[in-house]
Amino acid sequence: MKHQLLFIAFLFCAFTHAQEDLLDEIDTDSVIDNYATAAFKGLKIVNFESTKLVAKKELTFIVSHRFGSIENGFDSFFGLDDAVTRLNFVYGLTDAINVGVSRSSFQKIYEASAKYRLARQQENGFPFTIVGYNSILINTALEKENLPKLEFRDRLGYTVQLLISKKVSTNLSLELAPTFFHDNFVAYDEQHNSQYAIGFGGRQKLGKRWSINLDYGWHLNRADDSPFKNPLSIGFDFETGGHVFQMHFSNAQAMNTNGFLGQATGDWSDGNIYFGFNLSRVF
Repeated sequence: MKHQLLFIAFLFCAFTHAQEDLLDEIDTDSVIDNYATAAFKGLKIVNFESTKLVAKKELTFIVSHRFGSIENGFDSFFGLDDAVTRLNFVYGLTDAINVGVSRSSFQKIYEASAKYRLARQQENGFPFTIVGYNSILINTALEKENLPKLEFRDRLGYTVQLLISKKVSTNLSLELAPTFFHDNFVAYDEQHNSQYAIGFGGRQKLGKRWSINLDYGWHLNRADDSPFKNPLSIGFDFETGGHVFQMHFSNAQAMNTNGFLGQATGDWSDGNIYFGFNLSRVF
C-alpha cells in the first residue's frame, strides 16, 4: 500500500506541472464556425467514451486508477489495497481520427482502439455529434493451467460503439451509446459471447472549471442468472492547467468497455462501489 501511495503522489505532482492551458478552451463560446464544441472535456464521461477527440498530432496520456470496493472499510483501506491501473495513450492522426493503445492491470488487458468522428453538431444544422469507436483487446491473465484447451483466440475481445451526443445548452450535454461487444471467452457459461448494450451519459456543468458526469450501461442480453450488474457511475471533472482531473464512483472496477459492461460486480444498494480517478495530459 505504501508503494501505491507513493506512485499516486508522484503522478499527481507530475501532472500538476503541465504547461498547456485548457482554460482557453473553457472560456470560449460553445460554437466555433457554427459547430458545437466542448460537449465533454474528458475523453470519457466516466466509464463510457465521450464524443471528444484528441486534436491532430497531439498525444494524450491518461492514467486511470480504480480502487477496490469501499465496502470493506479499513480492512482494505477503503479499496486502496486492491487498486487497478490503466495506462492509455491516444494520438490524433487528424482532428477527426484518433488511435490508442492501453494496458490495464485488470486481467492484464492490452487494448488497441480507433475513434473517429462521423458528423458534428451544428448550429441551425445537424443536431448531433456522432463518433464511432472500435477496439480489440487481449486478456493475458487467462492461465492455460486452469483452462487446458485455451487458445490465443480465446483471449481476444472486440467492441463496436456508436457515440451520439448533443450539447443541449452551455451547461448540459447528453450522450447515447449503442454498443456491441464480443468476448471469445466468457467467465459465466450461460452468457452469450456476443453481447449488446445501450449506454446513457451526460455532463452538467456546475462552475467555470468543473462539472458532474453520469453514465449507465443497460445490458440487453445478459444471462438470466448472471452475477454481473449493469454499470452505474457518477463522477466529477476538474479542469486545471494542462489536464482534466476526473474523480468517480462506479459499481464496476474494470475500465475497458467489455469489462465494465460485462463484468461489473458491485452493487450501489449495499455500498459495494469503487472509487477512482483519471488524469490526462496532452503533449
